[in-house]
Amino acid sequence: MLEQFEQIGRAALQELETVSNAEQLEAFRIKYLGRKGQVTLMLSQIGTLPAEFKKQGGQLANRIKNEVTEAFERKKSTLGTVHRGGPILDVTLPGLPVRQGKSHIISQTISELLEIFGRMGFAVAYGPEVEDEWHNFIALNIPPEHPARDPMDNFYIDDRRLLRSQTSTIQIRVMERQKPPIRVVAPGRVYRPDTVDATHMFMFHQLEALVVDEGISMVDLKSTIHQFIQIFFGAGTKWQFRPSFFPFTEPSCEVDILWTDKDGSEHWMEIGGCGMVDPNVFDAVGIDSEKYTGWAFGFGIERLAMKKYGISDIRLLFENDIRFLNQF
Repeated sequence: MLEQFEQIGRAALQELETVSNAEQLEAFRIKYLGRKGQVTLMLSQIGTLPAEFKKQGGQLANRIKNEVTEAFERKKSTLGTVHRGGPILDVTLPGLPVRQGKSHIISQTISELLEIFGRMGFAVAYGPEVEDEWHNFIALNIPPEHPARDPMDNFYIDDRRLLRSQTSTIQIRVMERQKPPIRVVAPGRVYRPDTVDATHMFMFHQLEALVVDEGISMVDLKSTIHQFIQIFFGAGTKWQFRPSFFPFTEPSCEVDILWTDKDGSEHWMEIGGCGMVDPNVFDAVGIDSEKYTGWAFGFGIERLAMKKYGISDIRLLFENDIRFLNQF
């Protein structure tokens, strides 16, 4: 039997020299080194040898196994391997390009907005998305009977807490802990139970801005918005103030930009609301409304992105279709 072991080893090494491709190499591995291969079975036969030959047979079988295995590995390094059920891996071919991830279009827009207002001297503030009635309504001069507090128009968690319906809550929190001068912008998600369509979602993003100091007027508000629009949408973009009403600003305006559609038609499009901070809001947070004045605005970030990049449906921003996201 020891002679048989020697014959198996010699035959394996001789056959390996004739192997010239990965398919033949895989066939060799199965024949000699596989679970039922000749070298593997040789090792299992050691136990059948007479006692005086077991030690010699074990040493011989292990030597042959090591020689065949090492020769196989050397051959494999020159030929490559066969992938069962798939093509042979050719390591000489160019590698596949690695796709790099990037920020979502909403995140890109938020970063651009913060960069613009950062250059204009604004700090950044954040606040919780679950708010109490004080910050979401009362301090913003929205009384209990106001329709904006209707349960059908808000996501209430309990009698006193709700998902914030506007980032104006952050201006209250800023004024509670910081005395004038104040100059901040506040991005964040807001929630309203709107019917989902091409221009409405039940969750969207806003950018709030607040300036409080002595001698602040509508001129300061208008000049800031003008600079922002010219930077974000492009020089020469036409825009206008339109009188409106918000409980926490007086006077109040809505901001419209003149937008040109792909067919060349023009129309005014609202991008947000603004106005001078109502004295009642200052009184609620302990700021002297006789000494200080201020302005605030709130712009819809999705709407800004849609208008800048020609996106026709807000739902595209949330569907995570890679074909759409790759465009940005």
